[in-house]
Amino acid sequence: MNTDLRPRGPFRYGDRVQLTGPKGRMHTVTLREGGELHTHHGVLPHAKIVDLPDGSVVSNSAGHDYLALRPLLRDFVMSMPRGAAIVYPKDAAQILAAADIFPGARVVEAGVGSGALSLWLLRAIGAEGTLTSYERREEFAEVAKANVETFLGHVPENWDVVVGDLVEHLPSTVRPGSVDRVVLDMLAPWECIDVAADALAPGGVVLCYIATATQLSRVAEYLRGTGLFTEPEATETMVRGWHVEGLAVRPDHRMVAHTGFLITARRLAPGAIPPDVRKRAAKKPSYSDEDVEIWTPGAVGDREITDKNLRKRMREAQRAAGGARQVTENATGDDVD
Repeated sequence: MNTDLRPRGPFRYGDRVQLTGPKGRMHTVTLREGGELHTHHGVLPHAKIVDLPDGSVVSNSAGHDYLALRPLLRDFVMSMPRGAAIVYPKDAAQILAAADIFPGARVVEAGVGSGALSLWLLRAIGAEGTLTSYERREEFAEVAKANVETFLGHVPENWDVVVGDLVEHLPSTVRPGSVDRVVLDMLAPWECIDVAADALAPGGVVLCYIATATQLSRVAEYLRGTGLFTEPEATETMVRGWHVEGLAVRPDHRMVAHTGFLITARRLAPGAIPPDVRKRAAKKPSYSDEDVEIWTPGAVGDREITDKNLRKRMREAQRAAGGARQVTENATGDDVD
């Protein structure tokens, strides 16, 4: 089956299309037979978009023009149905660089959330790599799989989604020392460091995406305490846009500032002790038992999505995935499970 069905060619029913209309207002729709985009500016039948090339301009019933484009991956993840909070594109790009995700890499990810980071990882590892994603909540896993299918047009064969806790399932699903990269996006990633260390090959990278400074501190101290990793490195990424029109060149008034911290470390070879570790071992810890208490997951806090809202997101994601499946079937002439 041709797996490169989504990014090229004229628009088809089932395609996800980004429509930019009057005053820059953006709408993202899935093209359906008999479907229409209704706004206070008029009605735009989906049939007017089908068979047009990407980047076309089409008018609605009131004569207003809309620019039709297939969403870039960064556009898609910002508008797709969400079960859990997503990893923003600016952080996803840094994760790919900081963790050195390469074509053919064997990558472990937890948790999968809404599938935003999974999409970036799947693109980076290519067809020769493997991605194993762990998610504790089955509802989130279903939303993530539907979102990935919507964007790619199929569920990749090299992607395995395991519903369950990484600590419990990782030892039984991957061989020790066989993983190149481990990416942890969760409330208490330090709980997974020991099993991640067992799974990683010497020189492999563990990366944690975390929201707060207390989490950052806890992860760094835990990595140091294992004696199995290099000195952890922590970063924060901020993106500031610029207004550029003629000689009017200035920073935008708004920017995408803090969304999370990244902390990375590399797996040492068995028995290896870096020089800086010997020096640090002679010093007293810089934290107390009281500090450990505020590091607990309960103290850090977590935002929960309601069951009703989650069911709505699941339906949205599955409808979009159904449209993508229709495009795949029409293009290949095959039935896709």
